[in-house]
Amino acid sequence: QVQLVESGGGLVQAGGSLRLSCAASGRSFSINSMGWFRQAPGKEREFVAAITWLGIRADYPESVKGRFTISRDNGKKTVYLQMNSLKPEDTAVYYCVGRSGRGTATERALYDYWGQGTQVTVSS
Repeated sequence: QVQLVESGGGLVQAGGSLRLSCAASGRSFSINSMGWFRQAPGKEREFVAAITWLGIRADYPESVKGRFTISRDNGKKTVYLQMNSLKPEDTAVYYCVGRSGRGTATERALYDYWGQGTQVTVSS
């Protein structure tokens, strides 16, 4: 069993920054790649960022590229999402994800583990 617990969400003004954290516990040794998804009201859950085990490769969609940065500290079993230049359209519940497979992935179905989510609200 793997548990992923997110923290760091909140309310921020447009142009501001937030850093999300996700701590893994349980059988976290089974996790290889990790990432983040988000879901805004009335929209489908979408890919935000992913990073490989050693942090050598990270992937982002065009909507957040250059503004968001994913990183991980394997010693602390934690992955981070630094979000800068936030926009109102970034408002969503952000979910931490992990997968046993190698390499980054953008498809929801390829992730084995999900956190409960943390709310990020960006006001205009």
